[in-house]
Amino acid sequence: MAKLMKLRMGVSDDPTALQPSLSDCLAAMLSQAQPLISDVLQGLVDAVIISGPRRIAAFQSIPVRHAIEDLQVDGELFKETFIKELTRLVYEGGGKDVAQTEVLRFQDLQLFEDADLDQSIEVARAQQEVALSVDDTLPPLDALISTMLGWRTIQPGLNPLRPEVFVRALQKALADHVRDNPAREALIAPAAGMLGVNLRKLYRELSEWLRSTGIEPAVPLGGRIDKNSGAGGKPVTDTVAKTLLTLDRLRKLLAGDFDQPRKAEFLHTVPASMALLKDLDKTDELVKQLEQRARPAAAPAQPVDMLAEAAAPAPPAQRIGQQLGAEVVRMMFDHLAEDRRLQPSLKRELKKMEKAVFRLTQEDSRFFSDRNHPARQVLDRITQRSLAFGSEQDAGWQRYLESVQSASHWLESKVMDADTFDELLDHLQSQWGGQDHGARQKREEAARALLHAEQRNLLAQKLAAEFTSDLDGLDMADFVRDFLKNAWAQVVAEVQLSCDDGSSDPYGYRMLVDDLIWSVQKNTAQRGRARRLVQMIPNLLLRLREGLDRIGYPPELTQRFFDHLITLHRAAVQEGRDTTVEAAADKAWSEKSQFSDTGQDEIQMWLDQTEAQESGFLSEEPDLAPENVAAPEAAAEEQRREQLAEARAAQPAAELPAAEPVPLEPEDLRIGAWVEIQIKGEWVRAQLTWSSPHATLFMFTSIGGTAHSMSRRTMDKLRLNGALRVVADRPVMDEALDQIAQVALKNTVEGKE
Repeated sequence: MAKLMKLRMGVSDDPTALQPSLSDCLAAMLSQAQPLISDVLQGLVDAVIISGPRRIAAFQSIPVRHAIEDLQVDGELFKETFIKELTRLVYEGGGKDVAQTEVLRFQDLQLFEDADLDQSIEVARAQQEVALSVDDTLPPLDALISTMLGWRTIQPGLNPLRPEVFVRALQKALADHVRDNPAREALIAPAAGMLGVNLRKLYRELSEWLRSTGIEPAVPLGGRIDKNSGAGGKPVTDTVAKTLLTLDRLRKLLAGDFDQPRKAEFLHTVPASMALLKDLDKTDELVKQLEQRARPAAAPAQPVDMLAEAAAPAPPAQRIGQQLGAEVVRMMFDHLAEDRRLQPSLKRELKKMEKAVFRLTQEDSRFFSDRNHPARQVLDRITQRSLAFGSEQDAGWQRYLESVQSASHWLESKVMDADTFDELLDHLQSQWGGQDHGARQKREEAARALLHAEQRNLLAQKLAAEFTSDLDGLDMADFVRDFLKNAWAQVVAEVQLSCDDGSSDPYGYRMLVDDLIWSVQKNTAQRGRARRLVQMIPNLLLRLREGLDRIGYPPELTQRFFDHLITLHRAAVQEGRDTTVEAAADKAWSEKSQFSDTGQDEIQMWLDQTEAQESGFLSEEPDLAPENVAAPEAAAEEQRREQLAEARAAQPAAELPAAEPVPLEPEDLRIGAWVEIQIKGEWVRAQLTWSSPHATLFMFTSIGGTAHSMSRRTMDKLRLNGALRVVADRPVMDEALDQIAQVALKNTVEGKE
């Protein structure tokens, strides 16, 4: 491979004279896919030879032998499947399927079919085998690839050549060509081990090649908070968890399989057929017979050693369900204690609640399986609300902490059951509801304004397309063209939405477009045109001003438009007789408008002054441009996308998958996600509380009720420039429980019992 790469460079004296692009890097690695999978297949074939030096005992069973023989017969198809899937995943930046496989959700375990769970375990076991082989060569490669992607810090999850991609391609090839599930399970781990050995060599050679061309590695991320979980420190694992917690047991806990029936009253054991007895005398007689049933014989008495010291009776052994539940609770609270987003004083209060939750789960396993269980809801509401505060010095923190302290005291003196936590949940909601009442009203008003704005903007886009069609083939000034597509489309849309009688043009603003177009055409030589212009211009200008006032169009933009328009009209009326007026008209004609003529798709979201004030609308201000935002990774994500697109474009068309790649969409936050937004140089903590039906407008709300809304385009821009960063895009409790599912998966793969 090293020889191949040196040939690709084409430079011998000065290796740094021609640095490879990301496309070169991916293409060079994919060129090794054929020999890579060939070595794996040959290794499987050698492993079934009874007297061979590479014999694997587990491969000597008949089903596995037959599976390998079939792979050998269909070797070319097997290799083709691997290469095609690997190419697809690499040129999609790692692939959506890979991301889904890497994350195992605690709550989803109840919904997993056995086949889905087996596949997750299968892939995890294969990833573990590869990871053991490449653990020394992968980090240097991650650092170099991160630099090529435009990052200054190492981003291993964005490396399109990470081991998970190769494992996924291998799993796909085996799944397509080995139909027997037990045989495939026996093959995938050894096959992944063989893959890992060769992948280690490729990683090392690829790193050496990139370093030889002068590419500098990115620096480690250091102690920065993980943007997904925010948790720091080592994973929540210990000896007990490793030996007890497995996916199978965790699924049983969620399904309630460990629950034992409670001791029932005696009369509950009476058969239901007793209801058919005709009189109470027979009922009493049957009860008496049941009471007199012979009891099982007692075990024979053991001889007593009178000299032995009296020993305390041994406590009854805990059921495995109780032990497992206790471990899940402990690990959940350990994860919360390590979460850097939670303030220290809150962690102390959560620690006080751990004993109460533990007591509850010993009798009520619904805590684990029911997301709406009152105890889960209490913990979820407390942790989610805490994310509104970036530090304990923030305004409102002390008041919030006092409510949590009262909750922990509440649990110290109560019987632990679901009803207790239900009462506590009502108590907390009543406390916080009073504080949030005013904020909720403001949020609802802002949402109504934004909803109306979205409806108007969507309608305006359709109208803009119609106006653009009307202008096709006409010689038209840019400022008029953009005025119709932007401002006037908003005017016509607004009056259509506000009209109650269903009229499509109640004020004639749509018909006014034809008059405006005719009045400013440069090459219109009609007899009597000047006289007609003199008659129509006053009413035209009056109607235009009236329409712009309806949407609160900015006065400075209104004045600028009319100055240019009047200049053109004056020149048209003069019919070229005044050279000074003609020169001014030519200047207005050629001058660029306020809105750049970039096409309908780039029409900016428009909110009037009232809508913008009610919703705290953030427009695309100049100080948010990439070159003016002091962010360490400014424009890095955009550069990464461009380079992946470049890599795809460089790949021969025949080798590309038919389907379009799934683009990364970090802007698609969920309702409830907490973020930090840089506004006027200050960071503001806010929660995504509303998004419009068509996802064109988003509203974030701070703990005090202040709204900060923006268009999708503005949000994309802020995230790209590092001026909007995610604190938590999922509930903290869900993340804590998902970490437990990951531990269970790891223990299952390692065969812990």
